[in-house]
Amino acid sequence: MKALVTGASGFIGSRLAQRLISEGDEVYGIIHEKSNTVDGMHVITADLSDSTFDIPDVNFDVVYHLAAATPLVKDKKKQKKINLEGTVNLFEKIKNKTNFIIYASGLGVFGNPDNSIVDEGSKIQPDTDFVKIRLEAQKFLEDSCKENEINFSVCYFGDVYGNGSWFSNMIVSRLKNGTFKIPGKGDYSKCFIHVDDAVGILATIARKNMFNESYVAADSTSTTFKEFVDYTADKIDAKHPGGVPMFLAKGVLGGDLIKLLTTSMKISNEKISKIYTFKYPSYKEGINSILEN
Repeated sequence: MKALVTGASGFIGSRLAQRLISEGDEVYGIIHEKSNTVDGMHVITADLSDSTFDIPDVNFDVVYHLAAATPLVKDKKKQKKINLEGTVNLFEKIKNKTNFIIYASGLGVFGNPDNSIVDEGSKIQPDTDFVKIRLEAQKFLEDSCKENEINFSVCYFGDVYGNGSWFSNMIVSRLKNGTFKIPGKGDYSKCFIHVDDAVGILATIARKNMFNESYVAADSTSTTFKEFVDYTADKIDAKHPGGVPMFLAKGVLGGDLIKLLTTSMKISNEKISKIYTFKYPSYKEGINSILEN
């Protein structure tokens, strides 16, 4: 299989590229101004928001679109330039070079589900500017793929954690030095997924040719953010952190990120579980695998 991965130097993208290469695939990865690459990957250095970039004359079995600005980028114009305009530019370059595009999104598209269980049939109702821009990019891809007879699938991930991510940099390290604070009381329900399972799901969707599908993807264990953090603290013999008022958290991290973090979310992963077996069915197993290695 020949695959193109955007965001191939990122947390999920680099691990996806590594997995695909280890399974014998030929992988092309788009990276932007980063020197770290994956062994065996064909590197394409490009800024997707600049339409002058080039893609090799290769027919790809699948294109994984993972490149995106995060909610930590507070500038809405910059978010739109990267997440929407970058997607438009990418499609123009690959529309004659693939028949399958997989888009990585997040549970934020479901907004505030008011304690209902979210699945693939739930209402799309984004309530942050960040997610609205990302959804606009998704809608562009869906419509453009239909017009060009290209298969399209989307995966709505829960909070993806793992070694070397926000989990290590923002939670573990700050728990160790006593500076981590939970926004509010931390009593909001969250859906987590280990990066190995996120990568495994993306690979499986392509391997099984799951065309024109949507998947809600997180592990099978519902928990609150406080429970997730306290369990991590116990594993590293750190104190359980206190909370910080929401208005202070918004001032530091931005309103969109805090809303995405503190909106309660519970999901059903029944559909994705029919094609993929989770390596880490609960956050406890996933955290153990990180901290015990």
